[in-house]
Amino acid sequence: MVSTESRVFGKRAQKHIIILASGDKVRHMTFQPWMAAVSVCFVSVFSIGYLAATSYLVLRDDLIGGTMARQARMQHEYEDRIAALRAQVDRVTSRQLLDQQVVEDKVEKLLRQQMALSSRHGRLGTLLDRAEESGIAEKDVQPSEAAPLAYEKRADASGGLKAIERLMGMGGKEPQQKMALAYAPQSAPSGQEAMSDRADRLFSKVTLSLKDIEQEQKTRIESLTAGASEATDAIMTILARAGVKVAKDEMAATEGVAGDEDAIGGPFVEPETTEAFDNSLIGLDTALARLENVRSQVKKLPFNNPSPASDITSSFGNRLDPFLGRLALHAGIDFRAPTGTRIVATAPGTVMTAGKNGGYGNMVEIDHGNGITTRYAHLSTILVNVGDKITTGEAIARSGSTGRSTGPHLHYEVRLNGEAVDPMRFLTAGIKLSHYIN
Repeated sequence: MVSTESRVFGKRAQKHIIILASGDKVRHMTFQPWMAAVSVCFVSVFSIGYLAATSYLVLRDDLIGGTMARQARMQHEYEDRIAALRAQVDRVTSRQLLDQQVVEDKVEKLLRQQMALSSRHGRLGTLLDRAEESGIAEKDVQPSEAAPLAYEKRADASGGLKAIERLMGMGGKEPQQKMALAYAPQSAPSGQEAMSDRADRLFSKVTLSLKDIEQEQKTRIESLTAGASEATDAIMTILARAGVKVAKDEMAATEGVAGDEDAIGGPFVEPETTEAFDNSLIGLDTALARLENVRSQVKKLPFNNPSPASDITSSFGNRLDPFLGRLALHAGIDFRAPTGTRIVATAPGTVMTAGKNGGYGNMVEIDHGNGITTRYAHLSTILVNVGDKITTGEAIARSGSTGRSTGPHLHYEVRLNGEAVDPMRFLTAGIKLSHYIN
């Protein structure tokens, strides 16, 4: 190595020379510092890489195991979460099914009530028609304006189903979403009504409405029953004052029984139902049957005027005989009726006599049943024959002055079991009964 010395800076650094000899050939190479640094760096990087690779190979199993464990924990967490969500869905579904069953039970109950009201319409409608024909008025009954009565408007089950479907949210475009909202396990916002509460409120309202309709029906039936009973009692009282009695046993035996031409029979069996409403219908039917029976009896009795346009000139009772001038019983009443005046039957019946009969002159006698007969005397013309069936108001003769008579008039008698009674009692009773009969 050759050393040199700088005159200015002193000694210069010695350069390292590497000599390589191979046989006769000799080579030398100068070794610079930066080459040493590069060599050191290269060796360091290679060593670090080697150590890292060796560490990775050594620790690889632990890293893989940790990664797999972490993935397993995450999988378990997801599974637990999914299981929790499934349990929550099951709870929601169970609650939804339970609430749906409750709603269906309520719907079925409402439909049963509605169908019961509808089924009553036919039975009640017939009785109401009979009551209307009988002229029975209600007493202090004010129907509700909010809902029509069941006997005025038949209940519509299909309409009820549609209303219930709307109530349950089944008629819209998104029923599942509505049902999910109805049963979601979350509290309703403040100030808003929950769907279930709203459903309960509406069901309660519908139930109360049906109860009100049923109560109105019962009230009206009771009113009509009372009216029919009062009318029957009033007719019976008027008949009793007129001297005609209709036996209650006979009335009870004839209630609801058809005529001979429509005879029916069979063993007696108690009514099938014991419900209060059906009992009220039976009570109304019985009251109407009594009223109709009494009216039918009344219509067979001579309560009409034989000559409505004529005045009464002589009443029933003792009076001076116009021929003998002494006291005698006048067994009827006289009507001022010019000759040829039209005389009509005062009740339906069968002609017993139609011709001359002593002092009565030309006379017609009609049998009305129940021991009651009427006589029409001093007639100029007789228009019927013995055995003819006569209806009320049918012309039977024309007035005159035949027999023991001082001038044209009509002598009219009413006989009960063969004894003459005052016809005025029947005419007065007829005027009073017209309010209950017509």
